[in-house]
This record gives sequence, C-alpha cells and structure tokens, in this order.
Amino acid sequence: MSKTKVNVISLGCSKNLIDAERLMRMLDDAGCVAGFECPVDWGADLVVINTCGFIGDAKEESIDTILNWIKAKNEGFVKEVCVMGCLSERYRKELPIEIEEVDLWFGKYDWTGIVSHIMAKHPASARYDRIITTPRHHAYLKIAEGCNRFCAFCAIPLITGRFHSRPIEEIEAEVKLMVSRGVKEFNIIAQELTSYGLDLYGHRCLADLIRRLAKIEGVEWLRLHYAYPAEFPLELLDVMANEPKVCKYLDIALQHISDKVLMGMRRHITGKETRALLEKIRARVPGIHIRTTLMVGYPGETEKEFEELMEFVREQRFERMGAFAYCEEDDTIAAKTFVDEVPEEVKQSRLDRLMALQEEISTELQQSKVGQHLKVIIDREEEDYYVGRSQYDSPEVDPEVLIKKTQQLTKGEFCNVVITEAMPFELIGEPLL
Repeated sequence: MSKTKVNVISLGCSKNLIDAERLMRMLDDAGCVAGFECPVDWGADLVVINTCGFIGDAKEESIDTILNWIKAKNEGFVKEVCVMGCLSERYRKELPIEIEEVDLWFGKYDWTGIVSHIMAKHPASARYDRIITTPRHHAYLKIAEGCNRFCAFCAIPLITGRFHSRPIEEIEAEVKLMVSRGVKEFNIIAQELTSYGLDLYGHRCLADLIRRLAKIEGVEWLRLHYAYPAEFPLELLDVMANEPKVCKYLDIALQHISDKVLMGMRRHITGKETRALLEKIRARVPGIHIRTTLMVGYPGETEKEFEELMEFVREQRFERMGAFAYCEEDDTIAAKTFVDEVPEEVKQSRLDRLMALQEEISTELQQSKVGQHLKVIIDREEEDYYVGRSQYDSPEVDPEVLIKKTQQLTKGEFCNVVITEAMPFELIGEPLL
C-alpha cells in the first residue's frame, strides 16, 4: 500500500517556516511522505498551505496560493486542499464561506488535527522535533510564541495570542538535536525576543538562555532577531560582547523616531530613549551590526515627522535596514482609532526616498569592508563563485559574500575571506590560505 503524499507550503515569516517543519516531522512520523513546496506535478494526495495574515500583501499572496491549489485540485493534481496558519486563524469564520472549495481549515497550531485527518493512528512526536528545510548547516530557532506589546498597527497579538516562552531545557534539547544533525548556525527568533522568560521565570532571561546555548558543543553562531526597544535587557549586551559564538548582530525593529508617531503607534518608548539605547548597544558591543525596520505613512506622519525619520537614518547609519509603508489592518487599535489619511502615493514616495538614502549608506559601509578579513559560512556553490555569509548577515534578508573560486570550498563549512570588492548589497572576496 502506497504512503500518503503531503505537500506542505509555507508562506510568510521564518516563524511560520518552523511551524511547517514541525508539521512535516509529525507527518513523517505518522508514515506519510512529507514534501516541502513541491511542484504541482509532484502528485501529492493532499496539500497543506501554511498561510500568513500579517499585512495586505501577505494576505493577498496567501489567497492567491490557495486559489492556485484549488485549480490544481480541479485539474486532478491533488485530492485535497487544506489551509492552516495565521490567515485561517484570523479569519476562521469568514474564509470557509468565501472559499468553499477548500476541503478543511485549521488554526495556526492545530498540527495534530491535520495529522489526525490523514492518519487515524499516529505516534506522538517530540514537541520540538522537525524536518529542517533550510540548508543543513543553519536553522531558525523559535524561543517563544505570541506578543504582549499590542502596538497599535500590529495584528500579530490578535492572531498568535499572549506571549509565552518555551522552557530553557526544551530549547537546549532542540539545539542539541539539531547540532547532532549538522546544524552549526542558529537564528534565534520570536515575535518579541527581549521578553523571553518573563512569563515563565518572572524576569527577562534572554541573556541566560543565550549564555547556555553558547556552551553547547557544536554550536558555532547564534544570531538574534526581533528585539523590542522598550525595556531592553541590557545584560544581553555583555553576553554579545564577550561570547564569541554570539554574532555581533541585532535585529531590533524601531519603526520610527518621532515622539508623535511613536506615541500613536503605542511603542512605549521616546525618540530620546531610542537614541540612548542605540548608543549603549554600540558602546558595549563594538563592531555590532544593527538591523532595523522602519515604517512610513503612519496616521499623523506629516512631512515634518518624515524628515525627522530621514535625519535619524542619516545620523545612525544602520548597517541593515528595511522599511514598509503603513497598511491599515482589521481590528487593530490604529484601525479603530485613526483614519488612514496619508495618500498611497505619498507613502510610496517617502518609502522610495528612505530606501534610496539607506542604499547610499549601505554602499559606503560596504566599501569600508574592503581589505577586511571575515569568517564566512558557505551556503552554496554557483558557476563563478561560492556564496556565503559573515556573522553580520542573516539568511535571505542580508548581503551575501561572493567568494572567488581560487580553491575548493565545502558547503556548510567556514572559511576566512579577504574582501576585495564591495557593492551596496554584496561583497566579493578571496579565500585566505
């Protein structure tokens, strides 16, 4: 008897990807053949779409993906289409009415329900085990779910619920298991990283967790994503400065610098406090690369507040920066409180100007790396180059290092590289003998 083939599609963020990997392990343990983002003609019995529901573009991508797979079902390529994840969690009453062709809808965390639908009996899987879909040498590590911040513009707490941390011992066990399978680099994520431990242990203990993970043999790099600026645990900076396995990298979404806009966003921090925090981070962790995300076009942002944001970016010279235009989200505090008054063309113009400024800054910062020696992990081989990343570069979102083929290198291994050329979002180097 042939095994049931299940094609798992993951949309949105790396937190969603971990959920998809967890589901794949459960399917595999239950005796299914679990594929990841396989083409239509792979011949799956069932496709599970793990949706994103964060912002308008993500919701549109999720709906388009669902409709495409319904079409594939109608053409006989798959037997059933199931939907899970953030979009179905958020609109679990409306969607089954609007898209009747979907066979089954599940919430964000109902992995057991999906497996039970396919297999009447299945073994229990370890809570943290999963099938890694990233290159074997690096993986994402989710240490908490949910968020208690309730920023006015954000729908995430409405989808994921309140913040809850995973126990330190469970996270350690997961890291040890992943290391045994070849993972060397862990990108540590949560919706709000810096509250880790508050609910379980009564205090913020991210620093303690990172210190313990760094002691695990086989861990080479730990990189931190999605910190929150208010109530930042400053003891974390000492761990970052003194522990060689912790990358000199921090992803901390600041959103804006204008007090007026920050107050409207309910970010619980002022522009002055933001600047003071950044000064402490750079002073206590020399050489750190800061990645941030900024928002333009929020209700109440006039040209004055936008110019204040531009000046802030000129002043701070962020090594890594992304930005997006405000998009009103259903049921958020901002949607209930403000009129989305900034015209779309103004939002786009501000976004373009901000990113053009960042490209200038990035170009200058990249040029300053020419002549430097960097430790690089090799992600893949292309025709003319090996492609890798330094400790300052997170997968998929940050610049890569293109390494000339002057000697044989191995995917997943580290090498030392001298940087010979620089572009705004790429470096070129040669391996050091």
